[in-house]
Amino acid sequence: MQKRARIIARIDVKNEYVIKGIHLEGLRKVGDPIELARKYYHAGVDEILFMDAVASLYGRNNLFHIIEMACREVFIPITIGGGIRSVEDIDKALKSGADKISLNTQAIKQPELITKAAEIYGSQCIVASIEAKYKNGWWEAYVDNGREETGIDVVEWAQELERLGAGEILLTSVDMEGTKKGFDQALIEQVYRKVNIPVIISGGAGSPAQVAALAKHVDLDAVAFASILHYNTYTVNEIKEQLVTEGMNVRI
Repeated sequence: MQKRARIIARIDVKNEYVIKGIHLEGLRKVGDPIELARKYYHAGVDEILFMDAVASLYGRNNLFHIIEMACREVFIPITIGGGIRSVEDIDKALKSGADKISLNTQAIKQPELITKAAEIYGSQCIVASIEAKYKNGWWEAYVDNGREETGIDVVEWAQELERLGAGEILLTSVDMEGTKKGFDQALIEQVYRKVNIPVIISGGAGSPAQVAALAKHVDLDAVAFASILHYNTYTVNEIKEQLVTEGMNVRI
């Protein structure tokens, strides 16, 4: 039986504003994070992903108060990511109201944090984020919001993150991010073949048809949308209805 795919709204935040760019660069303001979270919640999105886009520059996550405010009005799972560097940060994020935390830069610098966090809070709370760029036949993992290369192979790193105890992977194609041209299917297929934990696909969503086409190749766990929601290209309901028409299993 086809698993039910989750529709996730991705909200990247810089200095209190929701921002959007292409390839994680050229960021422009598109709205207020609380207003958009409220809008997407009432529209029927399954989860919300808040990412601090500049946390790596300042060495801290600045979204805790935003999460606290969002949780007063939004009653679906919320994930927070960006600048989370310790168990203390994770504890603060969860106490702010987040259901899950996302780790990328710190997971590469300190892989044991994934294991320690999973032991304390449970794997279901730990989302391992991977920012992938294609390089001459392989994909390299990047950190600092797609700015810094690591020399680490994405597919191998995904396997290692599962072994370390991550409960879920957020896989962002930096090459496709913000382009609305569709997904990096080859990357997604390779990661799906190698891991047994859920994978959230992020980067490239431009239409429900593109999602449905991808679903013919992998049994999708979740897809994160940003541009097409922020710019009102499609509503959450329109996305879900078209996916159902295409034969996908989503929550209506």
